[in-house]
Amino acid sequence: MTQRAIQIALLMLTTLPTAAAAAPDAVFFPSADGKTEIVGYLFRPQTPGPHPAIVLLHGRGGPYSINVNKDCTLVSRTAPSAACNAGSLSKRHAMWGRYWADHGYVALLPDSFGPRGKAHGFGRFTHDDPDRADVNEKTVRPLDAEGALSWLRSQKDVRENRIFLQGWSNGGSTALNVMQRQGTATSGYRAALVFYPGCGPAALLAPTLKSAAPITMLLGSDDEEVSPERCQEVAQRSVAAGSKIDVVLYPGATHDFDDPGQRRQSNPANNAALKDAMIRAIAAVNGSKD
Repeated sequence: MTQRAIQIALLMLTTLPTAAAAAPDAVFFPSADGKTEIVGYLFRPQTPGPHPAIVLLHGRGGPYSINVNKDCTLVSRTAPSAACNAGSLSKRHAMWGRYWADHGYVALLPDSFGPRGKAHGFGRFTHDDPDRADVNEKTVRPLDAEGALSWLRSQKDVRENRIFLQGWSNGGSTALNVMQRQGTATSGYRAALVFYPGCGPAALLAPTLKSAAPITMLLGSDDEEVSPERCQEVAQRSVAAGSKIDVVLYPGATHDFDDPGQRRQSNPANNAALKDAMIRAIAAVNGSKD
């Protein structure tokens, strides 16, 4: 990574999006489950296309700000929410969406929960909540990611062979399952960026990942919600099986280390991890071969 690229990435961190920033466009596309219409939030570069693209998979809290998602249930084309919409995305999702757009990528954030009446998301340590079964990361959400891939490929301003995947926590586990489903195929997502996923048997389709596309896994050593050790074990087995997985463990960083809010960024380890993760993210996608 050049010094210029590092300077640009660090500059982006000083201009994080605010509530007053322009909201992304709301779009609708079919999940690969064949029955659910997904609402997504689309961030576009200001330069002419076609552009590479990236799909962003939210965590168990959903895509919206915690200040509003408690008031949300269903979000759909026919039942738009007054609280949960393109203007009320969480700071992290808005930050990353604009970060990718500013770097020349079309970024699509699908809402897997809202169209299924669960836009409010879920709290910490609720993995065994039966209400989460119909939005689970093993059999449901991967189909939304596959639907997003198909939809992006139909867009004239998107380079259909340059589409990437990024996921956080529950969305990170979903991303790993998408790559497992994709397997040795080379025509799907070109690479995946996975932030602090759950890596246990309840979260992953298989204990060993088999993926032809490269995966970058970013973990915090002090994660209070998922086990970084378990993810490292999954990565080690997967690499031994022939998959390309790069693991970065940030000492002292917690779950949600890239949340730009004051609560997380007051931890110096989280702040350092966020800065490094942004640089690595650009390097991972720009470095993938056509």
